[in-house]
Amino acid sequence: MSLLIPLVLKWMVDGPVQRHDPGGVWLGGGLVLLLGLLEAGLFGVRRWMVARPLAGVEAGMRAGLYRHLQRLPVDFHDRWASGQLLSRATMDLQFLRMFMAFPLVFLVVNAATIVIGFAILFAQSWLLGLVLLAPAVPMMILCSFFETRYAFAARAAQDQAGDLATVVEESVLGIRIVKAFGRHRSQARAFRGKSRELWHTEMRKARLLSDIWAVIMTLPELAIGGALVLGVLQVSDDKLSAGTLVAFLSTALALRWPVESIGFLLAMSNEAATAADRYFEAMDIPEVDPSGSETPPRADGLRLADVRFRYPDAADGSPELLAGIDLHIRPGETMALVGATGSGKSTLTALLPRLHQATGGRITLDGVDIAGLPLARLRELVAVAFEEPTLFSATVRENVEMGAGPDGATEEDVRRALAVAQCDFVHKLPKGLDTQVGEQGLSLSGGQRQRLALARAVVGRPRFLVLDDPLSALDVHTEALVEAALREVLRDTTGLVVAHRPSTVLLADRVALLTGGRIAAVGTHQELLRDSAEYRHLMSGDDEPAGLPEPGAPDNPGAPGTSGTSGAPGTDDEPHERDMPAPALERSDAR
Repeated sequence: MSLLIPLVLKWMVDGPVQRHDPGGVWLGGGLVLLLGLLEAGLFGVRRWMVARPLAGVEAGMRAGLYRHLQRLPVDFHDRWASGQLLSRATMDLQFLRMFMAFPLVFLVVNAATIVIGFAILFAQSWLLGLVLLAPAVPMMILCSFFETRYAFAARAAQDQAGDLATVVEESVLGIRIVKAFGRHRSQARAFRGKSRELWHTEMRKARLLSDIWAVIMTLPELAIGGALVLGVLQVSDDKLSAGTLVAFLSTALALRWPVESIGFLLAMSNEAATAADRYFEAMDIPEVDPSGSETPPRADGLRLADVRFRYPDAADGSPELLAGIDLHIRPGETMALVGATGSGKSTLTALLPRLHQATGGRITLDGVDIAGLPLARLRELVAVAFEEPTLFSATVRENVEMGAGPDGATEEDVRRALAVAQCDFVHKLPKGLDTQVGEQGLSLSGGQRQRLALARAVVGRPRFLVLDDPLSALDVHTEALVEAALREVLRDTTGLVVAHRPSTVLLADRVALLTGGRIAAVGTHQELLRDSAEYRHLMSGDDEPAGLPEPGAPDNPGAPGTSGTSGAPGTDDEPHERDMPAPALERSDAR
């Protein structure tokens, strides 16, 4: 529409204006007005047609990224900062939507306008057309140089924005720590440092953009000025009509916007390309979710055969964290896993639901290798309660129901799980089970969060239950009540319990001692107290090394953690909490 207006102006100047025909001038003016209204109307239609589907494209890409992130292994999330993922799901996708809605459309429209416009210019006067085309080569060279430098700056800015988002997110989530230790100044310095880096990068982008804008605006203006001077000379020599010169200059002016827009269109295209690179960096990480089929299950319990694990970012040549774990938990049995801090207990429990991938060996559930199980099925079979519970900004009921299988949980299931975890406190909340627990569940105490996480683990009646020291935040009285209820739950499942306290160990039928990346001993609590100096040391809570006596040596009758008698688990002569060493009970009470 805009390129037709100069042709109407040529007809008006060479026709009605030259003949002094007012009626023709009014007709020409009406045609120009009509073309302008059509241009505006089509502009609005185009925006409406483009905006609606692109909003769906952005929503679909964001949903795809979120779904993909949920399926990636835990070690991916250990390596990637949450702020970087957040910026990819928000800011980068906004860049892509803006590019498709505006620059991409105008790259097509403006390119077509320039091609058609120059065709009209050469049809009017090939000599003046060459004058206007003269700046094309230097502009292409300068734009190519600009595009390369701007791409680096755009990538740096988006990465720095992700780092800044990480700092903000950590400061908000850790606000209690920041306030408790008076670290607001150091956090403010970290924020200012990241902000300053981003500011300098944005200024570099602005300088690059201003340079290219200056070039793109100056060269065409000089070309139009040269064409005007040459055109006036040709009109004065009767080599060109006045109407043709008016039409030529009007067309040239109509091409100013398409040509001058090249600068920011290139800039936005670079930012969109960088955003697409960042988006697909996350999307291209392969998911680990085999579609293998299950073999008919048999009652074999949980087996680990020569299981090995090393973190992907571990230094070359460093020893494996787990260096050949061999363990068999019989069906319906509860095994306690004990070891020093940093021995790999929590890592071992994370291998069972495949939060981490074992780097060697084989893990089977009732004879089925978990490496061939679909993740959805595996996590129906295995429920986990972590030492550090994570709750979501949802109701109490919704947080507990997350542990249910694909069929969901009934009200009876939820209330049973809450009773097992001794979550009577939920009935005193403002809206009971429908109370929102707030972000990270921070409106609740640590013990309350831990009990809700335990309820979430048992609500689905899993076949295998993994508890990573789930009672560490409980007082001794609540712990005793939870343990009594857990004994009932563990009778119907195969359980692995990471234990640090003697009272938790007594939940298990047998105990496995993890040391040096291997299972050093397996037996009942009493057997390990008798035969393992390291186990006695762990259960005693003493700071002195357990160098004496050697494993297998007779017990010292006065050794901490023994009552002087032995017996099978579950009999009256097995030690109780009151028989445990005082340091361990004092430490648990302090926790």
